[in-house]
Amino acid sequence: MDEHINIFKALSDATRLKIVWLLTNIDEKICVSEIVEVLDEYQYNVSRHLKILKKANLVEEVKEGKWVFYYLTPIKSEFRQLIQEAIKTIPESQMNNEIHKCKLLLAERPK
Repeated sequence: MDEHINIFKALSDATRLKIVWLLTNIDEKICVSEIVEVLDEYQYNVSRHLKILKKANLVEEVKEGKWVFYYLTPIKSEFRQLIQEAIKTIPESQMNNEIHKCKLLLAERPK
């Protein structure tokens, strides 16, 4: 039951929900600086939110050179699958600006 409570607590904040929504819908790893720019948040706040999402096992990180990228934790339970499906139902129209910024940033990444 604690896992379920931690997930709901983690997703109860609008910024954390936006981070998970972005990771769900862009299907890419993203770094803190990209999230900062996309969500127009301070770096400290984004890092704090990512720490909470990691504690709830919603996101994981991987270091590539000097960059740390975040991605969704692979789904291993029916509960997590249902949560992911619920997040996908948030209309894109609620995140148009963020989607546009994110696509531009991803296009600028070195290949």
